[in-house]
Amino acid sequence: MPRTPAFPVAPQAMTRRTVLTGSAALALSISTGIATRSALANPIALGDAEVQIFSDGNLNLPMNFVLPDQSTKDIKALLQPHGIATDTLTPDCNVTLYRTGDRLALFDVGSGANFQPSAGELLAQLENAGIDPADITDVIFTHAHPDHLWGVLDDFDDPLFSEAQYWVPQAEWEYWLADDTLANTPEERKTFVVGAQSRFETISDQVEMIRPGMEVIPGVEAIDTSGHTPGHMSYMLHSGSENLLVVGDAIANAIISFEKPDWHYGSDQDREKGAATRKTLLDRIAAENTRIIGYHLPEPGMGRAERSGTAYRFVIDA
Repeated sequence: MPRTPAFPVAPQAMTRRTVLTGSAALALSISTGIATRSALANPIALGDAEVQIFSDGNLNLPMNFVLPDQSTKDIKALLQPHGIATDTLTPDCNVTLYRTGDRLALFDVGSGANFQPSAGELLAQLENAGIDPADITDVIFTHAHPDHLWGVLDDFDDPLFSEAQYWVPQAEWEYWLADDTLANTPEERKTFVVGAQSRFETISDQVEMIRPGMEVIPGVEAIDTSGHTPGHMSYMLHSGSENLLVVGDAIANAIISFEKPDWHYGSDQDREKGAATRKTLLDRIAAENTRIIGYHLPEPGMGRAERSGTAYRFVIDA
């Protein structure tokens, strides 16, 4: 099996229980090649509920990590017409907040301070919006990669969202905490496992498991989108007659995922299944004209999929 290029991680992320220093700060705006992220998106009505999208910053990913199986020629042919760099991607990180009834739910929690210096802005963004972490009633994870999970702890390695119920896909929990996962993981990704295990262990007293098809909280339906990770989950938000799908990393790029959904992603743990899941999901959201929020789509990550020949295109929601 070919080796997967290493995912860039801040040096301090190598430590299992690093004590964070300093406070969260806003990063400079960084262009994605499609859109430039703003500090904070405005709330969006969804039936009787409300959605708000917060930036956790952005990642910096070498192209040989993102598309390890594609030739430089093919990558340039796809990305250069869109004015996107072909050596590095800087995907935005969009965290969804959902207000419904007496619930205030976050979908994923960003990177925290220990992953990449360009990410980890969520806490500062919440504070700017007047939201105390203790106000969050539910934290619902799509999966346990660092940029979605590592922000769950505070400066003292305690749960940041102290009053929240944490919801984790059962297959995801079982995979990351399995006795043989660390040994079976390539050296360059062992930090992913160590980081997931330490954080899951810390929040274990506040965790409930998610199974595909269940209603996690009122109006939030769990949808199996595994492939990116063994338990990756997306969530359909239902409010009145309106729906919106939080896709996590099942659809990860506004050009590559839509125009070349069958291309393999280096970040997908099962690349064949990841591609199959992506195509099935794009078929569904295009046919149903479903709004989506993608964690790594251009900030704020909201839009729709339209068919374009044999593939698709991403349409930013107005």
